[in-house]
Amino acid sequence: MTDLIKKIADKEMNRRDFLKTSAVGAAMLSFIGSGGALTQVANAAEADAVVNGEGKWIPAACWYNCGGRCYNAAYVVDNVVVRQKTDDTHPDSPDFPQQRGCLRGRSMRTQVFGADRIKYPMKRKHWEPGGGDKSLRGKDEWERISWDEALDYVAVEMETAKEKYGNRSILVPSWGQYIDDYLRLLCLCGGYTTITDTASFGTYGWDVMRLGILPMDMNSANDRFDLKKSETIVLYGCNPAWSSLGSPSYHFWQAKKAGAKYVFVGPGYNDSADLLDAKWIRVRPGTDTAFLLSVAYVMITEDDQETNPIIDWDFLNRCTVGFDADHMPADAKLNENFKDYVLGKYDGQPKTPEWATEITGTPVEDILWYAREMRKDKRVSILHSFAAARCNNADDFPQLFMTIGAMGGHMGKSGHSCGVCYHAQSSNNGQSLVTAGSTGIGNQQNPVDDSIYGPVVWESILNEKYDFIGDYLMGSGASAPRESRNIDIRVIFHGTRNALQTIPGITKGIEAHRKVDFVVSCSYSLDASAQYADIVLPISTQWERHSSYGMLSSGNREILFLPSQVTEPLYEAKDDQWICAELAKRLGVDITVAFPFDEKQQYFNLIATSTVIKDDGTTYEPLATITAQDISEWGVEGTPQQGRIALKELMEQGIYQVERYEGDPYGSIAYKAFREDPETNRLHSNSGKLEIYCQAKADIINGMGFLTLKPYPSYIPALNGYEQSFSDWENKVKGDYPYQITNPHYPRRGHTTFDNVPWVREAMHNPVFINAHDAAEKGIRDGDTVLIYSKYGKVLRQASVSQQLMPGYIELPHGTWTDIDEETGIDNAGSDNILCAPETTGCGVSGYNTNLVNFEKYNGEPLEADYLKPLRIINI
Repeated sequence: MTDLIKKIADKEMNRRDFLKTSAVGAAMLSFIGSGGALTQVANAAEADAVVNGEGKWIPAACWYNCGGRCYNAAYVVDNVVVRQKTDDTHPDSPDFPQQRGCLRGRSMRTQVFGADRIKYPMKRKHWEPGGGDKSLRGKDEWERISWDEALDYVAVEMETAKEKYGNRSILVPSWGQYIDDYLRLLCLCGGYTTITDTASFGTYGWDVMRLGILPMDMNSANDRFDLKKSETIVLYGCNPAWSSLGSPSYHFWQAKKAGAKYVFVGPGYNDSADLLDAKWIRVRPGTDTAFLLSVAYVMITEDDQETNPIIDWDFLNRCTVGFDADHMPADAKLNENFKDYVLGKYDGQPKTPEWATEITGTPVEDILWYAREMRKDKRVSILHSFAAARCNNADDFPQLFMTIGAMGGHMGKSGHSCGVCYHAQSSNNGQSLVTAGSTGIGNQQNPVDDSIYGPVVWESILNEKYDFIGDYLMGSGASAPRESRNIDIRVIFHGTRNALQTIPGITKGIEAHRKVDFVVSCSYSLDASAQYADIVLPISTQWERHSSYGMLSSGNREILFLPSQVTEPLYEAKDDQWICAELAKRLGVDITVAFPFDEKQQYFNLIATSTVIKDDGTTYEPLATITAQDISEWGVEGTPQQGRIALKELMEQGIYQVERYEGDPYGSIAYKAFREDPETNRLHSNSGKLEIYCQAKADIINGMGFLTLKPYPSYIPALNGYEQSFSDWENKVKGDYPYQITNPHYPRRGHTTFDNVPWVREAMHNPVFINAHDAAEKGIRDGDTVLIYSKYGKVLRQASVSQQLMPGYIELPHGTWTDIDEETGIDNAGSDNILCAPETTGCGVSGYNTNLVNFEKYNGEPLEADYLKPLRIINI
């Protein structure tokens, strides 16, 4: 028991103490219980500790993959975090903004110190070597075991699978192109089967450099200072006010104050559009190519360089290939071009606004208005969030989005841009001004080449076969001829991803988990992947270890976070590398090959190799000044160096931010050098230019065998999209699942993280958003419990009736933890991936935003609010 807890236990409650209480007591509840006078005493003791200066502020990691990346600090008293704060390291201004945290980051101590932390290694009660009663996975009781028992069980099961079925029988459903700690271990043990998943990047996940754009289209727009020079800013499916909390919306607001007007394109008017007073262009999910083709048609047919100059022909002719018959690439195999397709030369169907409106639901006048707004003599920034690319059969979207930008010449010039608004690059693109270094531990090569498409991984386990094409994603270029393979997965190893929750088709995922011989999960709370495991290994959070991972250090281009260890590990939690080392002993491999030095040394290496841009705006210097005394105090190996800021000061702040000002040398205009001289500054496409006709795109994606595409963007109806919501499209007869559904990121969660935190549950309820007309037809009002169902599952949610959605379209926020009633099969938590189709097309995309459902008012017991539901506390 810490001194603070003793103080709480001894403290006498009185009125003065009560008046001093605050909300900070939740951090102690996992130690002292909840409710009543004891909680009030805890709050008062914490307040006293802060007032009396008994603790200290420590820069703390805000490590979740949330899209924001903000500053966090924790006030620690006797190894307990009693308060948090966000950025106060410098005065706030629009040019040099503080990196302020959101409701999620500010509630992080309730995550770290939560009553539902997994405290000890556990096994499910009816598990035994080889599986035991597998049907009880997800509903069995848990038993506490020792670390030695747990690690022995895991090692034996892995060795058994390896000896009987080979290393390819061990599945790690993470991203194959990323190497985390557990993957390094498994590479040393002979390898593992992984998955290939486009995830957030949708159809930008394949090697889009073949089109001439940047990898995943990242850093493809201009920086925040140049954004203020735009006249029109298009947010295509973007909602940074929900998905990228922190500074992005603030930067967009500065551009609005500078005079920019906003346009929002999407099926539902969102909080970002509302904040910026954006004009709404309504487009149904999965119909974006039809909309943009009709935009291209208007631009082509209305362009007159003398009286109405819309198209930037100079840019098209110098910097692109394939727009028309006179500018085709040398490797073209098809005697067709984009312009003539749009005009209807090949299929007899001009892509007119009248043709598009039936598909997209976009009024003809809005298509005309949008196309005219794209004209070359307006300063336009067209920004997308990948939402439209997370659709099945949206493989032409990246190429077509780029084409519209190129037609208006909105690339490579101040005030003009065409690119991404995503994650930490929302509103502020460009090369990093301060960059995280390397831990120095390197990667291992996986000896097994099996890689299963994410959307069909559960089906592949159940059917024991899959189609292999390589792990080609994220620009790896490792595509291969399609090959049907048998696969016999016996072990599922959940390391750093809550895969059961985040991959489409959770119902099939549960079946797959109940089929295999063994499931292990490394987790600090009972998420879905841990819930359906046999053995759960309790891991420490980033607050309880040296933060040596580059991803948590990343932020927008102007900042680098360097947090410190906040507390000692709670209960029996261990860090991932300790678990790997202990498993390595049992598996007979040398872990020092993967981790030649400890985490403190890794973190020191990362800091020592971090760099910051110089005043010339082009070259870099070391970030940290490191002395021999620093190296001695850290107890690490290293060499003294001269940098921008002293190591001790850097670590006390936990953040380095490059100070910006109007006219500084750090601005970024994407494609500027290419636009000025495309012959010298060639892009990565075969032609060196932006490819509106791209033979490589067609050859690669068609070679995967899921879809047949033309080399230029054309219209293909979406799988599980609007047209398939009809049983008879020609006669407009609706089918069994007549409503479209998407799964937007939600402020309450970073993907699935934080869904167990009562504070954010109460602050952000998790309804299903329904169009008011559709709700009225079914007799549904605000707050009613609604049953939503697809071919793949059914969920319950409370209704939020809205005028901000297109008719026939509903929104179910992404990331809730499943809570399935085993008798009815209904998920009471409203998990989106219960409903999402476990199917893939084109480049292997997960179709999160093209799914079909039906819904009705629920006649059973009304659903209680999520924040009233008990936490998943394991009492053992």
